[in-house]
Amino acid sequence: MDLAVGSTNPTKIDAVERTLERFDPTVVDVGVDSGVPEQPWSIEETVTGAENRARRALAATDADYGIGLEGGVARIDGVPGLSLIMWAAATDGDRLERGGGPTLRLPDDVARRLEDGAELGPVMDDRLGTDGIAEAEGAAGVLTAGLTSRTRALGEAVACAFGPFVAGASSPDRA
Repeated sequence: MDLAVGSTNPTKIDAVERTLERFDPTVVDVGVDSGVPEQPWSIEETVTGAENRARRALAATDADYGIGLEGGVARIDGVPGLSLIMWAAATDGDRLERGGGPTLRLPDDVARRLEDGAELGPVMDDRLGTDGIAEAEGAAGVLTAGLTSRTRALGEAVACAFGPFVAGASSPDRA
């Protein structure tokens, strides 16, 4: 199985490879534009970014499937604060499936900086005195004390988006 991932971020590539390893995939990274802001600010923007990445990665290759991953932030009805969200999309060119990963509340000081126009990765790097947190354990890993990681969190989104392609008769309609 050949997979094109719409990103060159090693954490996103690792999430796809680890999640789908039982299918022995050949994974190629493809630098594509998400078509959304660097810091998506809603579920809709985050899902759209993942969809665009999946479609564009597939279109740029001869892969069997395109996979797109996007992290964003959103205010969710009934949930206090600003949440970190992760979404994935998978396509075979005819069908497009989407899946969400874990959601977690961001600290208020981080949320304030994002509301002022900053992006999550650099804010977390500044807060922690690190460089490249988005390509390592990510905010998800830091904010859960390692109970999850960005790779695992994105992997859950990949599993939920790609699962219907391999679930056979139990997969949803092609709507």
